[in-house]
Amino acid sequence: MNPSETPAAWSGRFSEPVDERVKRFTASIPFDWRLAPFDIQGSLAHAAMLHRVGILTDQDLADIRRGLGEILADFEAGRFQWNLDDEDIHFNIERALTKKVGDAGKRLHTGRSRNDQVATDVRLWLRDAIDRLQTLLRAARVSLVDLAEQHAETVMPGFTHLQAAQPVTFGHHLMAWQEMFARDADRLADCRRRVNRLPLGAAALAGTSYPIQREYVAELLGFDGVCENSLDAVSDRDFAIEFLAAGALIMTHLSRMSEELVLWMTPRFGFIDLADRFCTGSSIMPQKKNPDVPELLRGKTGRMNGHLIALLTLMKGQPLAYNKDNQEDKEPLFDAVDTLADALAIFADMMGSHVDAQTGARVFHVKVRAERMRQAAIEGYATATDLADYLVKKGLPFREAHEAVARAVRAAEIKGCDLADLSLEELRGFSALTGADVYEVLTLEGSLAARDHIGGTAPAQVRAAIVRVRGKLGGGLAG
Repeated sequence: MNPSETPAAWSGRFSEPVDERVKRFTASIPFDWRLAPFDIQGSLAHAAMLHRVGILTDQDLADIRRGLGEILADFEAGRFQWNLDDEDIHFNIERALTKKVGDAGKRLHTGRSRNDQVATDVRLWLRDAIDRLQTLLRAARVSLVDLAEQHAETVMPGFTHLQAAQPVTFGHHLMAWQEMFARDADRLADCRRRVNRLPLGAAALAGTSYPIQREYVAELLGFDGVCENSLDAVSDRDFAIEFLAAGALIMTHLSRMSEELVLWMTPRFGFIDLADRFCTGSSIMPQKKNPDVPELLRGKTGRMNGHLIALLTLMKGQPLAYNKDNQEDKEPLFDAVDTLADALAIFADMMGSHVDAQTGARVFHVKVRAERMRQAAIEGYATATDLADYLVKKGLPFREAHEAVARAVRAAEIKGCDLADLSLEELRGFSALTGADVYEVLTLEGSLAARDHIGGTAPAQVRAAIVRVRGKLGGGLAG
């Protein structure tokens, strides 16, 4: 070995140094550097526990705290020098600490292994990431609720099979998206409970012979408890897979929303327009305004799904306990969090609003073309179900009412008019039970108002839903 090279912490077992290609292939420093603050956090708690059980002296603990504090400051300032020879962040930080404080740095690793150390670091990092994502999810939900409140009475066609089905309000539609995000928030909170268990103390795989106090470390680090089997503690990545599954669902919801925004911006729908800063143009077609942000949100869903499949595949053939394969868990996990954070932040802004500095008026970033929405609802015979319900309430069996209304729709199509434009005589030709009061149910507003129950699209119910959600989220119209 070249005297200038730094020997690996485990090099005493080997007769030759690691091949340079192997060193590059196995090194995790290029991506796990972002775990450094959490590695230091875990080491500080571990040191406090070792001191408590008498393994570290008062001076050892003071030196370790001072040294790790300096390393953290160097990391945050971008001054910390990473060394590929030290493989990962754990050896890098341990080497730097030993250089600063001497033997106390060497004693810090007593009673632990890199196996339980990295499992702890990843859990600490992911717990923090989940908390940040919850804040971004809340902002996205608030943006949707704010916009929904402005359009609690704005009529649009509801769709099944992408065909006009029944009238709903745009506010009701937006609140459906909010419900998806609410479930996402619940899933993240539930996932966090399983993330928040302490592996440290499992050591390499079997625990340690030192008199450690794992519950004390868990308390210092804010964990809800400890992983109760040492083999499982070091090899478990279920929590990461579960998070990626929750993240894939978040992106799936963003993708579904984005698909609708893309459709609604086309001239064939013309329901909305997005603020210019969320769109791009064409290099050769000057008239184009492309909804690139929703399209890319839709596209990044495939990236997230890929990360989930990568971790499932990574773990499917692993025997207990820790294997080097697990090094491959971090890049998908890191990129998943980055992707989710960017996607949620830009979605919240795109669906949000701001106060115009000159006029003081609130400007929503989604411009709603209410008249076009209303016209689309009329064109699609969206009140046909209401007419069928009307006949049923008059005493006609539903299947007969369905057939009568189907014939009425066909007649309206031939005439090129709406159901409400058919004369009473024409409507009575499909069912003698039809009375003059039929026109009350053939209006879009009448159709909406009739669905006045929890979960229904009646404007009063949309506003009630908004009040309930605001009670959970707090605030609104931010920005």
